[in-house]
Amino acid sequence: MYRYDEYDQQIVDERVRQYRDQVRRRLSGELTEQEFLPLRLQNGLYMQIHGYMLRIAVPYGLISAQQMRMFAHLARKYDRGYGHFTTRQNIQFNWLKLQDTPDILADLASVQMHGIQTSGNCVRNITSDEFAGVAQDEVVDPRPYAEILRQWSTFHPEFAYLPRKFKIAISGGKEDRAAIYAHDIGLAAIKNAQGEVGFRVVVGGGLGRTPIIGSEICEFVPWQHILTYVESILRIYNQYGRRDNKYKARIKILVKALGIDEFKRQVEADWADLKDGPGTLTGEEVDRVASFFTDPVYETLPDHDSKLNEFKADSRSFSNWLSRNVKPHRVPGYAIVVLSLKKPGDAPGDATAEQMDFVADLADRYSFGELRITHKQNLVLADVRQKDLISLWQEASAQELTTPNIGMLTDIISCPGAEFCTLANARSIPLAKLIAERFENLDYLYDIGEITLNISGCVNACGQHHIGNIGITGVEKKDHDEWYQVSIGGAEGNDSSISKIIGPSFTFHQVPEVIERLIHVYLRERFEDESFISTVRRIGHTPFKEHVYATDFVAQEDEAAGKHVVLPAQYEVPYYSPRF
Repeated sequence: MYRYDEYDQQIVDERVRQYRDQVRRRLSGELTEQEFLPLRLQNGLYMQIHGYMLRIAVPYGLISAQQMRMFAHLARKYDRGYGHFTTRQNIQFNWLKLQDTPDILADLASVQMHGIQTSGNCVRNITSDEFAGVAQDEVVDPRPYAEILRQWSTFHPEFAYLPRKFKIAISGGKEDRAAIYAHDIGLAAIKNAQGEVGFRVVVGGGLGRTPIIGSEICEFVPWQHILTYVESILRIYNQYGRRDNKYKARIKILVKALGIDEFKRQVEADWADLKDGPGTLTGEEVDRVASFFTDPVYETLPDHDSKLNEFKADSRSFSNWLSRNVKPHRVPGYAIVVLSLKKPGDAPGDATAEQMDFVADLADRYSFGELRITHKQNLVLADVRQKDLISLWQEASAQELTTPNIGMLTDIISCPGAEFCTLANARSIPLAKLIAERFENLDYLYDIGEITLNISGCVNACGQHHIGNIGITGVEKKDHDEWYQVSIGGAEGNDSSISKIIGPSFTFHQVPEVIERLIHVYLRERFEDESFISTVRRIGHTPFKEHVYATDFVAQEDEAAGKHVVLPAQYEVPYYSPRF
């Protein structure tokens, strides 16, 4: 992974010194909150309901075991013993005191980390495929280019005050695992017919109030020119993006207003002046950055460990975990392991200090000291020997990190919601917990198969609800109850789509039953081995809507499967408070 050079470290250390003085002046009253606001946001510090929240940048989701231990240290010393991993592949701490934040940033700087550009109208944390460098379907390793983009965008003077925040994602596999169509710019690293490396560029995607799937602006930009092409996109956006209305300030609105053809014409007219300028990448520079991402020293191992089959036969739990949480690796004898942060009853994406220390130890012993954070709020050990899978599973099970639900209904993506965020209309985490507990039966879960469920506490879509097969959005709080809209038909990946709302909103207590009814229609209507999203696209929304809103609906047990669970209609859940 990339390591800071002396210039990187100097920049981050100087930022800490500047920020320390800014906090001193704020606490002494020399700076008002209005004056301090942009200064703290430039370092990733937000004011939320209970106190300050710090968002820490994790470029393209890749961290070392040492950095994970630092997260555990921060959680233990400054927070309430846990952190929250986000859909930006970052981590957030929600219970901080302002006077402690300079020391926190100093601690982060000691392990080459910071909170710069995790907030504000600038280029945010670059995200990528969590299986980068190890996936079997990878065409180009996107990590060197993600790092080049990070270095280029950090402190870029022209793009420090964009019309609105700006998000870039990059993927290098045949299958998009970085949700590039839901980003302001999405980059797919590819090879053309001649075997040359380049990028397919998608622009104008985004969620929030106006969810839009990005449009292809160029099918192939040679790698040498990707920085200048991205820069031209940002220059056009910076010049013509709306600044009079923050709800219409994202690049997706500009692209939609101009049309992709006119937007492309303007970008490429600007690019003509940049294409062969100083921003053109050289082979030496790409090789320099790529040298930080060389393969670890892999052993020569058989493609499959025979002991796994024996253990699978004796342990159904291990077999389930192996089928859901272990992914194929491009090197024979190795595997990719996804550690689930979605145990039913826990907050999606949360990890305790003890768990963070523990996974850091796992990384050191089993995966060359590295970890990845996924945009689905789980953790990855990317380089595990197959012969170590049994012992790893046994150890991780003791820390409740082996729930075999990756890609399934209880692998819920959720924002922090109304318990933390001042923007949220409704709770997200308690609802995620309630749904996960309702579908905890693994037999029923496996019968449902691959399905994504995303929850956001408001229209800002931090939970990416628009690209969930099932999306849930908090819309208002009234008369001591929250109300949620439910949508279906969203998807990320190569065939991305935006979900559509099925009808009037529901109360907190009705939502789990609504999900049950949606699943009931899917199981009734699906073809053999057909996924939920495929069924929705084939039969449309109407059968689902009719069944959900039917007044005479009575949930009946599926006698054939024997695994349907029905809870009382007024099932009560307290406000999420285990760490208050």
